[in-house]
Amino acid sequence: MLIQLLSQHPEALPSVVSATPGWVWGIAAGLAVLGASQLKDRQASLARVSVTPLAMTAFSIWGTVSAFGASTLLAEALAVWIVTALAVFAVVARLPARARYDASTRTYAIPGSVVPLLLMLGIFLVKYGVGVDRAMAPQLMNESSYALTVAVLYGAFTGLFVGRAARLWKLALRSRPILAA
Repeated sequence: MLIQLLSQHPEALPSVVSATPGWVWGIAAGLAVLGASQLKDRQASLARVSVTPLAMTAFSIWGTVSAFGASTLLAEALAVWIVTALAVFAVVARLPARARYDASTRTYAIPGSVVPLLLMLGIFLVKYGVGVDRAMAPQLMNESSYALTVAVLYGAFTGLFVGRAARLWKLALRSRPILAA
């Protein structure tokens, strides 16, 4: 609905933006700063590389539940979300990690990437668009094609985030000494 509105009436954008609560832009700014911090090469602990994917997964689940919680499509949307997240995770987790893990310091050397920024902003934009759609056309939350499209988007973002983190987790697990019995 929002995309259709803006494509047909781009002059509506200022009205949509001005009707958006300020705290929403605070979240967008926070995600942009967090994502931008990952553009540079950096060192990070296992906890640090785990927090963002877990937080983004929670944000994705919250987006799905808040959009379709009052709809009869919630269970279906969550099922599609899970299947999509698992499918994308299965592909992404198998890709080689570009980072290195130092077992002695228990830290990763992670090359900078624009991918985390794009993923964070992607989840935000889906959540924002769905929020605007809920306000402008609440009947969409009861349309199966809309609910499933949103669930696929959220699930794909989750699978990408968690799959990327799993590649890092595997580096740490491979570096653990095996104890002989």
